[in-house]
Amino acid sequence: MSAAPTDRTIITEAETRHVALLSRLEFEEPQLARLTGELNAILGYVEQLRQLDTSGVPPTSHALRQVNVLREDEPRPSLTNAEALANAPESENGCFKVPKIIQED
Repeated sequence: MSAAPTDRTIITEAETRHVALLSRLEFEEPQLARLTGELNAILGYVEQLRQLDTSGVPPTSHALRQVNVLREDEPRPSLTNAEALANAPESENGCFKVPKIIQED
């Protein structure tokens, strides 16, 4: 496989102009010519990748193995109401008492 993409035209300047129109992008002619060349280079690389023999390569969705590092979700004892309120600055009727932040008119 060569290091450079193929020099053949895969996408024309008219097609690049059409894609730009669909994308609501405006380009001056020199920019359009450069963009067409860049798109042809990218598509040339894609074509090279398509020619690779991947018959022995298993399909993957991620390059690296993903591991779930979270613990199992198992119920366990929680704090009692009294334990939860033990360090609260203020409590009232078995609930946390917090400062009012919304003023009613």
